[in-house]
Amino acid sequence: MVTSYGALLGLLCLFQIKHMLADYFLQTKIMLDGRDEYLHLGRFLHAGVHAAGSLIAFFVVGASLAFIVPVVLMEWVVHFHIDWWKGRHTSGLNLTPQDAAYWRASGVDQALHQLTYVGMLWLWLSMSSGA
Repeated sequence: MVTSYGALLGLLCLFQIKHMLADYFLQTKIMLDGRDEYLHLGRFLHAGVHAAGSLIAFFVVGASLAFIVPVVLMEWVVHFHIDWWKGRHTSGLNLTPQDAAYWRASGVDQALHQLTYVGMLWLWLSMSSGA
């Protein structure tokens, strides 16, 4: 249950730390190769790391398991598809980090992930307040 702005900011910070770790420190070769393929084991695993991190973050702030499970499953699906779009887009255009369009695609990817967290925070606030 949300009891303060501090709890809200704390959860937001946990999401940011989780995102940094999952996207930049915990990715393995299998997660990075072949990202333009839809049924890609690495993307399944990568999105799972994100979902597991969010599960932990929600648990830390006292969210119920009944709330956590569907929300992190939704995050897994959304994260999977955002990353698939980016992989397909950058691969289809043969973009590399030397191309400005690659960085625009990365920016869209990261913005969509951040907006996913906004949605997750909104759900947590809505469910906590009974609205």
